Amino acid sequence: MTYLRPKFRHPELPKNKLGYSVDKYEGALSTLCAGCGHDSISAGIIQAAFELNIEPHKLAKLSGIGCSSKTPAYFLSNSHGFNSVHGRMPSVATGAAMANRDLTYFGVSGDGDTASIGMGQFVHVVRRNLNMTYIVMNNGCYGLTKGQDSATADRGSKNKSGEVNLFQSIDLASLAIELGATFVAQSFSGDKSQLVPLIKAAMSHPGFAFINVISPCVTFNNNLGSTKSYDFVREHVEATATIDFVPEMKEITANYEKGSSKEVKLHDGSYIQLKKLAEGWDPLDRLSAMNAVQNARAKNEILTGLLYMNPNSVDLHELIETSNKPLNSLKKSDLCPGSEALKAVNAGLR
Repeated sequence: MTYLRPKFRHPELPKNKLGYSVDKYEGALSTLCAGCGHDSISAGIIQAAFELNIEPHKLAKLSGIGCSSKTPAYFLSNSHGFNSVHGRMPSVATGAAMANRDLTYFGVSGDGDTASIGMGQFVHVVRRNLNMTYIVMNNGCYGLTKGQDSATADRGSKNKSGEVNLFQSIDLASLAIELGATFVAQSFSGDKSQLVPLIKAAMSHPGFAFINVISPCVTFNNNLGSTKSYDFVREHVEATATIDFVPEMKEITANYEKGSSKEVKLHDGSYIQLKKLAEGWDPLDRLSAMNAVQNARAKNEILTGLLYMNPNSVDLHELIETSNKPLNSLKKSDLCPGSEALKAVNAGLR
């Protein structure tokens, strides 16, 4: 058995504006369990990067520890990558982004990596509004250590051994909105038509973009009684909106059924088209989004789609007024302006 992809590709594969076919964005063959939802998310990331015409060498993918954190090996093999310590991916992402703002930063984490050991890190990367896409592949268990309940397992759910979870779960989407994340979405690994546009919109957002993806563990948490199983999620999904991503300079039109719609222009010139389906829900209204998530939770529903977005997001670079150049490109003249400039600074402080 080999874990190497065949080098041959059909010569007539479609190409994006950069002239790349989708294989340019693939990685190694997955070693995860057959049917794992994480592989579907990896495929969504590949498709989103291909359609966004991202140059692979201008993207940095980062992860922590866990089944989900193995996935950067399975997409964008021509990109920069760093597999960090358990729960510490946000710190590495922050340091890298502060050193080089010219790269696109993409973080992948799991419910254990984010909601348990990495919770403190997650909280601070949200409130700092670091310009990155952060995906949690949420299966409600620790797949690498034989399926114990994670902090996102719902109270009353049963794991594979039949044990009932006694503790209240952490709702990462609600938490992200509460902490001030400027883009929050939720999806299901088995819904590619929704997930790919969400990833594209997140990667185009100028600030911290969070996507919580329910991704069933086929080995340890796909049993009767689990609220993260394929059957349960399919039966309880409630979509908030129909979302079309419109790349810059190329408008895509769509016919919508009854309901109000709103076009939102992102900072890079791209658009997302939103259609409200839930009464009283507005993805640009933070309080409305929080209420929608909590109301769905009370009804035992899994709300998916774009939950909240702030189109006027100000990212960390703008907040602390960092250099417009990557730090490794700064010259002595940039770092040492001379004694006269220092005298002027000192004089201004007197």
